[in-house]
Amino acid sequence: MGLELYVSNIFKSYDEEPVLKGCSFTLDKKQTYVLTGRNGSGKSTLLRICALLEEADEGELIFSDNGSPVAKDLALKRRMTLLLPGIGIFNTTVYKNVAYGLKIRRLEEREIAGKVGRALDFVGLAHKRSQKALTLSSGEMQRLGIARAMVIRPEIIFLDEPTASIDQKNTEIIEEIILNMKREQRSIAVITTHDASQAKRLADRLLVIQDGRIVE
Repeated sequence: MGLELYVSNIFKSYDEEPVLKGCSFTLDKKQTYVLTGRNGSGKSTLLRICALLEEADEGELIFSDNGSPVAKDLALKRRMTLLLPGIGIFNTTVYKNVAYGLKIRRLEEREIAGKVGRALDFVGLAHKRSQKALTLSSGEMQRLGIARAMVIRPEIIFLDEPTASIDQKNTEIIEEIILNMKREQRSIAVITTHDASQAKRLADRLLVIQDGRIVE
């Protein structure tokens, strides 16, 4: 079974303005969950809470591994990854950007090279491995971000609006990358989008957020 997440009755407000009003759902299968709703509905807030980057005002997140509770510590955070729009790119090569997460985990160079190569192949950037990452187009940078997220083989990958503000060609490429992730069932994937047609194309399970709650 692996890592699972149970989200129970999550509330969140900013400046006394409610954003989330009792969201509950379960991530318990290696499939693609798409969280959709209008802009400002709280999708990104809910994603950050699930990724342990922000705390809920009320409610509970329960992580488990094969039925046993998992502590919300650094070890758990390293089993997940969150890719936000406008990702931060290091001022170095495409290869070194993707390799960073593996280096801090102290993998050997040969293993790093193999994993980075496969990740770049998966997102269609193998031919740009030696290029300075800051010279990539915005769509290519987003694909680089996906490679950097995937290379550590997270058990849960959160992608917040992965095709926001990029051209149609790269949007189609990223959608195909996500569909390939679905086919390989690499991990639990949770994606936010305000595009209802994209949500239907990509989702194994659709989660609609409306008035601060999940309606399915």
